[in-house]
Amino acid sequence: MMTWYKNFSSQPHQPFFSSGMAFFILFLFLLFGVYTNELSLNDSILTYHAYSMIHIVFIQFFIGFLYVVFPRFLVQAQIKVEKYMKHFYLYFLSSIGFILSLIVQNSFIFIFVFLLLVAQILSFKTLYEIHKNSKVKNKYDTKWILICFFIGLLSHFLFFISFFDTSISFLLKQVAVNSGFYIFLFGIVFAVSQRMVPFFTQVKVPEYKIRKSSKIMETFFFLMVFKVSFTILDDSLLTLFIDTLFFIFIVNELVKWRLPIFKVSAIMWVLYISLYWIPVGFFISVLENSFNLLNINCIFEKASLHSFALGYFTTILIGFGTRVVLGHSNRTVYANNFTIFLFLFLQIVIVLRVFASFTLNSGLNYIFWINISSFFLLLILILWSSSYLKILLKGK
Repeated sequence: MMTWYKNFSSQPHQPFFSSGMAFFILFLFLLFGVYTNELSLNDSILTYHAYSMIHIVFIQFFIGFLYVVFPRFLVQAQIKVEKYMKHFYLYFLSSIGFILSLIVQNSFIFIFVFLLLVAQILSFKTLYEIHKNSKVKNKYDTKWILICFFIGLLSHFLFFISFFDTSISFLLKQVAVNSGFYIFLFGIVFAVSQRMVPFFTQVKVPEYKIRKSSKIMETFFFLMVFKVSFTILDDSLLTLFIDTLFFIFIVNELVKWRLPIFKVSAIMWVLYISLYWIPVGFFISVLENSFNLLNINCIFEKASLHSFALGYFTTILIGFGTRVVLGHSNRTVYANNFTIFLFLFLQIVIVLRVFASFTLNSGLNYIFWINISSFFLLLILILWSSSYLKILLKGK
């Protein structure tokens, strides 16, 4: 048992990836149970869906990844096992407490939200100290990751405050959701993507030249702050303006990158596909706000948000996750036919979920299509775990 634990805890991504995937599957089961009327939870969908995905599921994947790459980016000593495992236990046990509170008694939720906030503060402090102590001259990427992470702390704090019933509780949750999703989560994923995807590409295709804009993160952050502000204000005209600028910015950036999609294997092109979902999401948002301004009756039901959350975040998570699991277990970084099938199947499921949003405009059964897409996403995560989670649990 001690040998297993030593192997399991030998690298930070192993416990955090394992926990992130376990809670991803568990929260999807909860969501599926609610939509099939098999389960009744004690709080709103805004709480158990948005909060859990932002501050429990996705964060644990990226904490595991950042705990590995930050010391490498900044040429610092690896984080000590004792330190990151304490963080892991705090995340893991608090997440379990949050779930039990949803199912049994929601009056205790705020306790576990507070503990998760403490865990996130400890993670930020750990990464900030690595950044501060580094003598590396170019800290551009880690600086922006930390900036987005700090916004995540503010978002998390607002979530915590919103659990105390006041006249502005719903507004606080709205601010927390939007800032947490778009600036914190989207920001960290994008900061990591714009650093790692071109780098991985150059490793695989030596003649590839990295052509990123020099102020890519400044532009991203500036636009995203305005997007969040205008979304909270529910101003369709201003949101349309920012979404249009964002769409142009992302398309221009991806064209500039000239990613060689036909020269790389599946383990790389799945990362490219995830990036292409970003302009799709902003295009849908542009259409939604245009329709609102033109008084065209069409329900979009978070179609753009799910393009980002599933199309971008989940696709790149599965792509990066596969790569990291294989590479850090001394296995060949290669997507076999089964994994390629999962990559492609995931894209079909994402299209199904976006399609489900628009079924509210027709006689089609919205709940049926939500359940279908949720079921297949669960299936993909379980199938992926059957191959890769066991590697994480087994250890190096």
